[in-house]
This record gives sequence, structure tokens and C-alpha cells, in this order.
Amino acid sequence: MSGQMPPSDPQIVLGLETSCDETAAAVVVLQDGRARVLSSIIASQIEAHAPYGGVVPEIAARAHVEVIDRIILQALAEAGIGFDDLTGVAATAGPGLIGGVMVGLLTGKAISLARDLPLVAVNHLEGHALSPRLEADVPFPYLLLLVSGGHCQLLRVAGLDACERLGSTIDDAVGEAFDKTAKVLGLGYPGGPAVERSARAGDPKRFDLPRPLKGRLGCDFSFAGLKTAVAREAAALGTLSEQDIADLGASFQAAVGDVLVDRTGHAMDKMGLEAGEAGRFVVAGGVAANLALRSRLQALCDQQGWTYFAPALAYCGDNAAMIALAGAERLALGLTDDLDAQARPRWPLDAEAARAAPMYKTGRKGAKA
Repeated sequence: MSGQMPPSDPQIVLGLETSCDETAAAVVVLQDGRARVLSSIIASQIEAHAPYGGVVPEIAARAHVEVIDRIILQALAEAGIGFDDLTGVAATAGPGLIGGVMVGLLTGKAISLARDLPLVAVNHLEGHALSPRLEADVPFPYLLLLVSGGHCQLLRVAGLDACERLGSTIDDAVGEAFDKTAKVLGLGYPGGPAVERSARAGDPKRFDLPRPLKGRLGCDFSFAGLKTAVAREAAALGTLSEQDIADLGASFQAAVGDVLVDRTGHAMDKMGLEAGEAGRFVVAGGVAANLALRSRLQALCDQQGWTYFAPALAYCGDNAAMIALAGAERLALGLTDDLDAQARPRWPLDAEAARAAPMYKTGRKGAKA
């Protein structure tokens, strides 16, 4: 038809994700800028780590090795395709627990070599940044709030390899604060969902908890003081009743919501939109599955006139569909990696900001955030 661009060739990508405690494989098709998830398989390790109250890296790495072959075959079978139908393979290359990252990346390299497929070594955080695009048309640029167990950042996302850090946590990530709060309250692991469930029956105004950095200039976060305040309130109560636990969880969650809304509002101002320009906001990462926090951020966007996007709950936590999508978008631009691509424990989205103004000491592993 005259005036229309010809349809692009589909990218059919197998994605692998092993950066923490989920072994995941997925097949995603990308054509004409639209993604379609053919399969998304996740093998959780919650039972293996629950006795320790957190992820044990050595246990996680061994578990990845034991199940990754089966998970890949299951993802291909559910998608109704074979290796010969793929146009590429994408694997998380960092950041994450290095033993786990190596399992997925080496498996991706093996498939690439054996099947003569292009390899894409994906930044796990870029996968989260793109995750809403699995189901919705989310044009660049947009403001991203990335909230997970290991990361809490606000970034301007202008495209692949084009992220500008506007703010980050100066101490703990919000997901880490949820996990530590759950441990203090005896709610078990994983902590984030446990706190959210308990908080539904709680009074969010019972405890006057701090809102670190709220109202201050900038877009940075701090959650260490809030986490400590919860621990002190719990210690002062002594033996905690179920209502005490619910009220503390609700008060903590309300404080987190206030901080996220405040810092995100500052970042919206910092985006510097032109008159009449539409603002787009994305929240992604494991903590983005918290419905109470999603509601607070949705309300902020409604108030500011911004369009709100969030991935489906299935794509908030670690998953391979987002890795496959990142790989497919890179393949569509002709971006691939060699078989010597390195597994990286640290890999900031805005590498320049991480070098110039690190939130943490760099150390021998490189910039952390």
C-alpha cells in the first residue's frame, strides 16, 4: 500500500535469566515494534532459600545448573517452536550474583555456538526498563522508577543504551528494606509480598515512621533509617501481636509510598518537558508488583497529567520474557555480542554517572549503581 513501510522481519528470541534466585526461559516475538510473548517459564528457588531468610549465592548457582536445560526445553515446547525457528538468543550478563549470571550466560553462548545464532548479552536492568513494552506501546523517552531488591533508581530512558540517572538510593534499595522489615516482623521470605499481605489488615497511621529525604531537593532515596525505625518500634513493643505486625507493616508501606511519590515528583520536574509534551512514567522491578505502591504512583501520574505504565505482575519480578524482549530490540537494530561477552556482577544503566558521581565506592567489581 502506497506510503506504508514494509513489515519488518520478526525477531524470535529465546531469553535466559539467572541473575538471582529464579531460573527463567522465555520466547518472545518482536515484529513492527510489537512484542508477543510465546512462553515464559520460571523455576523459583524460594523453598531452597527460605530457611536462611534470604538468597544464598552458592545454593542459587547450583540450582540454576540443575534445571536450566529443562526450563529451556519447556519454554520452546510451550512456544511451539524448536531451536531452528529462533533468530537469536539473549541471556542476562549482569548485574547479579556472579555464579548465577555465569550459568545463564554460558548456556546462551553454548546455544549460540551450536545453533549459529546471534548472541545478545543483556543488562538485567535494561530488561526491567523495557518490561512494560512486552504488552503496551511505550514510546521513548520516559521516566523510569526501577524498584527491586537490589536497586532503587529514577532514570530518563531515551532508548537502548540511553539512560540518564536522575536519582538513586544512597544506602538500601526499597526491596531490601521490605525484606529486612519482614524479617524483623517474623513474616518470612520473600519479604516484600509478606509485608504487603500483612499490611492490608493494618493501620498505616499507628506508627509515626520517618520519611527519609522527603521534601529535600533532588531525586535520591534513603531507606536505611526507615528500616531501623521499624526495628526500634518492634523492639519497644516486645512480643508482637498479629495486629502489631499488620500495623507496623502498613505504617512502613505508607512511609515508602510517601517517599517514592515525593522523589518521583521531583524527577518529573527534572525531566523538563516542553509545553504540551506528554509525560510518560514507567514503574518496573519486583517492588512494582506491590499494588498499594502502584496505586500511589498511578494517583501521582493522574495528578500531574502523566501517562502511567507498569508491567503485568508476572513481568515485575525477575523473568526471561523481558530479557528476550531486550535481546529482540537489540537484534532489530543489528546489535549483537561476541562469545567473549563477560558476566558482570555490577552493570549500571548510566555508566557515565556511575563513574562520575558514584552512590557507592566503586571497588574492584566496578560501579554498583
